[in-house]
Amino acid sequence: MTDERATDGGDATFEDLGLRPELLKALTALGYEEPTPIQQEAIPPLAEGRDLLGQAATGTGKTAAFSLPVLQRLAAHRTDRAPVALVLVPTRELAVQVSEALHRYGRDLGARVLPVYGGAPIVRQLRSLESGVDVVVATPGRALDLLNRGALHLGGIATVVLDEADEMLDMGFAEDLEAILDATPEQRQTVLFSATMPRRLDALARRHLADPVRITIAKEQAAAGEAPRVRQTAYVVPRGAKPAALGRILDVEAPTAAIVFCRTREEVDSLTETLNGRGYRAEALHGGMSQEQRDRVMGRLRGGTADLLVATDVAARGLDIEQLTHVVNYDVPSAPESYVHRIGRVGRAGREGVAITLAEPREHRMLKTIERVAGAPITVEKVPTVADLRARRLDLTRGALRESLLTDDLDRFRVVVETLADEFDLMEVALAAVKLAHEAAGPVDDDEEIPQVSFRPERDGGRAPAGRGGDRKPPARGRSAGGPATRLFVGVGRDAGIRPGDLVGAITGETGLTGRDVGSIEIHQRFALVEVPESAADEVVQALRATMIKGRKAQVRRDRA
Repeated sequence: MTDERATDGGDATFEDLGLRPELLKALTALGYEEPTPIQQEAIPPLAEGRDLLGQAATGTGKTAAFSLPVLQRLAAHRTDRAPVALVLVPTRELAVQVSEALHRYGRDLGARVLPVYGGAPIVRQLRSLESGVDVVVATPGRALDLLNRGALHLGGIATVVLDEADEMLDMGFAEDLEAILDATPEQRQTVLFSATMPRRLDALARRHLADPVRITIAKEQAAAGEAPRVRQTAYVVPRGAKPAALGRILDVEAPTAAIVFCRTREEVDSLTETLNGRGYRAEALHGGMSQEQRDRVMGRLRGGTADLLVATDVAARGLDIEQLTHVVNYDVPSAPESYVHRIGRVGRAGREGVAITLAEPREHRMLKTIERVAGAPITVEKVPTVADLRARRLDLTRGALRESLLTDDLDRFRVVVETLADEFDLMEVALAAVKLAHEAAGPVDDDEEIPQVSFRPERDGGRAPAGRGGDRKPPARGRSAGGPATRLFVGVGRDAGIRPGDLVGAITGETGLTGRDVGSIEIHQRFALVEVPESAADEVVQALRATMIKGRKAQVRRDRA
């Protein structure tokens, strides 16, 4: 019978988990103070030799959760050549990361850890296997290759770990995994970790795990009054406006480092070129690139000479970028599980991350499905306007000046200010200095407004609800009234910051109409046009003339066109 456990953390220490002195010493040297929830729950049963099925996202500490028990059971400074543990991972990058972690934890045990993966010289890997290893961390394809060559001997394997198992199945490794598991002893310990638990993965677990402990890490809840760890936002954008909208959003968000996910290689290359043209240091990453090219890209991102990675899902699997602050879905992922994997890369180690999705008007239902699977609301927001962008850049200028005032030695500039103060007012001097500092960051040459659209109504006749903070373009005119519609002229527009939601709110708040009674809305620079049922037109005109729309009085009349 499966042992079911769910956890949201506790106060245990690594000493409480019964780890051997060599491991405690390594953890102390690395600055680890207390186990994460998954480590607290997984380490004791794994150290006892139990099979385990763990569902946990990236960033929860699962590498240590399976690595420490493997090393706990490892004989110190063993000399046998055949490995006793095998860790299977989906990508080269993850193989390297897991290997480095095992090496750091097991240094005082003399643990011999070997990463094996495609795209690297196999001769070196063959030589290392011949010399003897304790733990092999492998991608399934290269592990099967070495197994077929007779170079990888699995007869002495005591523990097999499948890390990010759902990703390996998605990448087509199901048959490879079955072949590798069949080559290991029947009495082995089997450990499976996955961010999601699709049905076919559950079937694999039933075949290969014996009476496993099942651990599900509860989603971490933010404390009262505290911001959520990952801020999830969506923008509704027409397909043709996506490149411009993404550039505008990134300008306002100003990420330290971001991954932008695209569906195809062609889209990756095209978008990378567009973003570089906008002044970003963007790098492309997709399956059409060689391993050497991939390594160079990752080196530039980790070294800080690039701040945007534009990638396909397959190419970005297994990547762990410490400084990552934003994940962007350029398209709504077709599989909700992909969304969960992507956003798991940010909001780690107590830092806030941001997940942004660009959705087309027809994709409301897909976004709602993702919201349910992710277990958190996705706020729908309006694409930043030119005015928003300018305000954001002024904020950045203000922040930079404030930091300089607090931290820099400014005395060497005092003579300049004192000289100018003899001729000009100090406020004028300060304004000129701020202007120069602001313009040094680059002019806002993006003065084209991006169309503000909203989700299309659901086919079942219901209307797509607006997300918190989002605008909604109402359904087709007169839907509930059923009669003819009249178009009204409203004398405020984009210059006044007017959005469709402002007009809908004013009409429904001051008349007996509902949002479904309001028809199409057009927002122009200095005015707006809105359709309402003919039978209620006079009532709406009078009501809007008597109220304020976003703090402004507006001329309202029937449109003469």
